[in-house]
Amino acid sequence: MKLVTEGIDALPGVIVEEGARSYTVRLRVPAGVITPGQIKKVADLAQEFGTDMLHLTTRQTIEIPHVTEENVAPLQIALEENGTPIGAEHETVVNITACPGNERCRLANVDSLSLAMDVDKKYFGRDMPVKTRIGISACPNACVSERLCEVGVTGLLKPVRHPEKCTGCGTCVEYCKEDALEVVNGVIILNNDRCIRCGSCVHTCPYDVITAGEPWYQITFGGKRGRHPKLGHHIITVSGVETASKVIDILMYRIYRHAVSGLLLGDQLDDAYLSIILSEIEKKIPPENIVSEW
Repeated sequence: MKLVTEGIDALPGVIVEEGARSYTVRLRVPAGVITPGQIKKVADLAQEFGTDMLHLTTRQTIEIPHVTEENVAPLQIALEENGTPIGAEHETVVNITACPGNERCRLANVDSLSLAMDVDKKYFGRDMPVKTRIGISACPNACVSERLCEVGVTGLLKPVRHPEKCTGCGTCVEYCKEDALEVVNGVIILNNDRCIRCGSCVHTCPYDVITAGEPWYQITFGGKRGRHPKLGHHIITVSGVETASKVIDILMYRIYRHAVSGLLLGDQLDDAYLSIILSEIEKKIPPENIVSEW
């Protein structure tokens, strides 16, 4: 860890407050997952070193506001011991966000939490030319707004229909928000042009008429928050979590090598930048793991 003795400015998760007389200390909480014991200790430390307030951020972490300069060092040590160390801000890889995934959510298509924890171990806090946000959602409902992140991952499922089992009950039609399903002569018909592979029909069919194979991972690049938000570019859709992880590695390397400081990544992307990435993906990702057709 970076010691506070190197200077408070060396700790990206320590943010100067208005007037520069105190600091907000941001914690590292990957995917917003924290134990009851840890959060109790964070509350105790907030009272000891800050105020009677905690701030829950949009990126699933916790901030302790109004910490004085002399209290930053002892707070840092206590947070390390609690397993909730000081987090990151500025031009680094900041807190990795993820939805609960298929551990808890009935609409989830992938294990978003496990992937988020793996990405956190590899990249959290790494110095980058630009602030780098990574978000992982287990379905297109996009509960963590992953497509507004520099690197976003969305879990998909391709529905596979079994007409011989269909009773024509219409449950899947009722749950489909894209109007991609209809009952024709007692059989479910899928409109591929409207289907976004959200998996809702798979999860809700009471008779297993609609099933799904291996989940897919749709990966976007260069999303942007702020006053002029934009969705990231759809770079690739792949099968297999190992392949998704490999694509993330490629994207992170290309941010490190090609991005320049002073601009958000989404404002730097052009055809040349994207072509470099696509060319590298084509060389390193096996064709059988690339989803080329719905």
